[in-house]
Amino acid sequence: MTSNTRNTAVSRQSGNTAVLVLEDGRVFTGTTFGAVGQTLGEAVFSTGMSGYQETLTDPSYHGQIVVATAPQIGNTGWNTEDGESRDDKIWVAGYAVRDPSPRASNWRATSTLDEELDRQGIVGIAGIDTRAVVRHLRTRGSMKAGIFSGDALAPVDELVARVLDQPSMLGADLAGQVSTQSSYVVEPEGGHRFTVAAVDLGIKTNTPRNFARRGIRSHVLPSSATFDQIADLKPDGVFLSNGPGDPATADHIVAVTREVLSAGIPLFGICFGNQILGRALGRSTYKMVFGHRGINIPVIDHITGRVAITAQNHGFALEGEAGEKFDTPFGSAEVSHTCANDGVVEGIRLADGRAFSVQYHPEAAAGPHDAEYLFDQFVDLMAGEK
Repeated sequence: MTSNTRNTAVSRQSGNTAVLVLEDGRVFTGTTFGAVGQTLGEAVFSTGMSGYQETLTDPSYHGQIVVATAPQIGNTGWNTEDGESRDDKIWVAGYAVRDPSPRASNWRATSTLDEELDRQGIVGIAGIDTRAVVRHLRTRGSMKAGIFSGDALAPVDELVARVLDQPSMLGADLAGQVSTQSSYVVEPEGGHRFTVAAVDLGIKTNTPRNFARRGIRSHVLPSSATFDQIADLKPDGVFLSNGPGDPATADHIVAVTREVLSAGIPLFGICFGNQILGRALGRSTYKMVFGHRGINIPVIDHITGRVAITAQNHGFALEGEAGEKFDTPFGSAEVSHTCANDGVVEGIRLADGRAFSVQYHPEAAAGPHDAEYLFDQFVDLMAGEK
């Protein structure tokens, strides 16, 4: 790996040269990984030591170039079971790693990671000092970036100009780009107990599976769904999923959420859904410096005092402080969870319990299962309304 300044030309002497270019002119030179060409996105880092397939197929990463902090990636290859998007679509804009495994070593593997990235047209880079990239992003914040290889290589000033010309993640309305375009149903395992209207803002496949294991039929709806379409299902509860982009742009689903609250339908949200519920309750959001992305992030539940190790992927957060109580048109509400590392709001709830949300991923794909009880909490909430 070499790190270049803005005025250094990129060599084309090697046919497998690739560069990661950041908006401030920092350049990291490595080798091609996956597809060859150009990709643009917001550079972010994920601290997960495992679960790269789940990360790459998480729709919440849409529009982002993910830098893996784990040094070796790809050991277990790619399989047809661990994807978290429909049809195992890779949603990241690009992937940057230090040491890709040259072979897949797992009985479920159907291909190598490099082969799958290439098959899906995902431009990546390998052989760079990802520690240096992460330290830079932690200091300067997540920023516009690009990965360039093959015919896309050019003088650094030109590459930086391409990077700067892309839209910012601040103000990006992306949920509609990853949402299902038509509704579908995931049936319960065993007997049917409840029906949930799940608004797909970038839903991961393990979420309906968690509902199904609890006897819940999930009607997964597009992000454009109206309250009337939700009400027509006569759901026992409404679920707001994870998803990408700036929650400040999601005015439609915020308005729908307010209608759900006015109707008294039990509501549960995660990740992007947490920000949507917060906005519906009158809170504002902001862009974090580098966000929370990983599977070992501690969260304090201020109702019980317990700490859970959680899976997270977010670059925006709700304004608020631990234990803060505030009034809303739907009754008193409170900040129920915060991050033990930095105090960022990680959960919000109405005081009467009929609506709650968390900033993290209780479906844990990949990640710890500390927060899986939240699905049971939602079941109990719906049971109490029967």
